[in-house]
Amino acid sequence: MARTAVPGRLTWRVATLTKVADETPTARTLTFDVPGWPGHLPGQHVDVRLTAEDGYSTQRSYSIAEPADGEHVVLTIQEVADGEVSPYLTRALPVGGQVELRGPVGGWFVWRDAEPAPVLLVAGGSGIVPLAAMLRARAAAGSRVPLRLLYSVRSPAERFYADELRGAATGGVDITYFYTREAPPDDPRGAKRIGLADLNTHAWPADFEPSCFVCGPTGFVETVADTLIALGHDPRRVRTERFGPSG
Repeated sequence: MARTAVPGRLTWRVATLTKVADETPTARTLTFDVPGWPGHLPGQHVDVRLTAEDGYSTQRSYSIAEPADGEHVVLTIQEVADGEVSPYLTRALPVGGQVELRGPVGGWFVWRDAEPAPVLLVAGGSGIVPLAAMLRARAAAGSRVPLRLLYSVRSPAERFYADELRGAATGGVDITYFYTREAPPDDPRGAKRIGLADLNTHAWPADFEPSCFVCGPTGFVETVADTLIALGHDPRRVRTERFGPSG
């Protein structure tokens, strides 16, 4: 998931690509080895900087897809049509190639496995990436905190981490998909945007006082957050992370 990069006083580190995995026809998961990486929390992101031979440089921000694991940083990147950075990262950067990373960034949109409250994750498209880090952190910690994931995506072919989420669902995580463009033939809901009825039926009730994390395009995030608050959720427990088109 890409955001507009935010300047900071963090250190740029050289990151070497060690592994690539396709998630969808236009999204790939990239694993980097980053010497000196200080670690991160689920939900944080990094700035990625590319520098050309003539000195021109540009940067974007991407969510971290997996919990901290030594000096490894895992990003899942959706290619943006006519983008300046994502096409290179998803199609051209070879294993062994290098970029610069700065981070981790962010302290509000994070989940810690010691938190006892039920967790509600609501993802729109590539907004699943930081939420997947939370899912994976929960599994790694052996946490039994109740967790529900509501994942809105255009079509089944565009789901990130499809096999892994299928396994998580059989392992006790409550996962519901909402399709906006093309739904499976056996889906009685059909293809439409997530709405009040969906959240009222599938989100945790407000009186459970869940920690809610909502991530996706700006319009999606605003709609979901406003609806959760209208359903009685404490605004202080609804944490949002949004993104929009980038160059």
